Amino acid sequence: MQVILANPRGFCAGVVRAIEIVERAIDRYGAPVYVRHEIVHNRHVVDTLRAKGAVFVEELSDVPEGAMTVFSAHGVARTVEEEAKARKLPVFDATCPLVTKVHLQGRRYAKAGRTLVMIGHEGHAEVIGTRGQVDAPVHLVSTEADVAALDIPEDAEIAYITQTTLSVDDTKNVIAALARRFTNLIGPDVSEICYATQNRQSAVRDLCKVADLLLVVGSENSSNSSRLRDLGADEGLPSYLVADGSAIDPAWFEGIERVGLTAGASAPDELVDSVIAALRKLGPVEVTQLAGVEESLEFGLPRELRDPPATSQQRVLSA
Repeated sequence: MQVILANPRGFCAGVVRAIEIVERAIDRYGAPVYVRHEIVHNRHVVDTLRAKGAVFVEELSDVPEGAMTVFSAHGVARTVEEEAKARKLPVFDATCPLVTKVHLQGRRYAKAGRTLVMIGHEGHAEVIGTRGQVDAPVHLVSTEADVAALDIPEDAEIAYITQTTLSVDDTKNVIAALARRFTNLIGPDVSEICYATQNRQSAVRDLCKVADLLLVVGSENSSNSSRLRDLGADEGLPSYLVADGSAIDPAWFEGIERVGLTAGASAPDELVDSVIAALRKLGPVEVTQLAGVEESLEFGLPRELRDPPATSQQRVLSA
């Protein structure tokens, strides 16, 4: 069996930053550090951080007074920020800068008096946070049918924003439906969807041209991972979303010679390795990698976490 790896795959800059914020906060201030919502949507990452001293909660009311707190990469509503401030909780905000960019776009459009439409999935943490960052109603659409059902006059001044982890193709179709429906529409180009989302989807398209079956490593609640699996299915390949190597079903690979393998933006390399190890149990495996975009983007850490804490000896010398 030939296993062909997509490139790029796995962690993006926003995920790397979020995880590092939690790890450095634990190192700097000691455990426990409380994280509101899963820092990223991957059970392995969450469990690893939990073992280091992170405590994951869904509401700030579950955070003890004065406890170090981290907001997840998906972003939070202003009400959450205000609650943390009122309780004087020390907070590190791990919101992905590209999600913050969407927040700023939404506020700017709302301030200009435009009716705001968000393309995204109901109940997703990023959508909840973004809607809660805008001081105006935000109409949520996921499909072209949702656009047709909007109770908004066709000549209204409309602006749209998008969830960062959507299918690029699906988003193009929804934007086109908005443009057909409304005569006064503005919004970011689809190229402004998260670079990592676009790169991973493009890599999967290339992978589908040479593979007989697609495996996507990621969690079920990971939107970007699910979109990669959907893209493989749209290309006509048997496509499976697996958490790790333990989820592999040998029956999938009967008659399969070339397996395409990728990972969502919140899935670490060791999970990809575990899938390859599981495939090796089925027979000989040759691993190759497609050429692809080299990602070099890095997002800075909060100032308080950028430098390692001083040792006791360094503190004495500086004093």
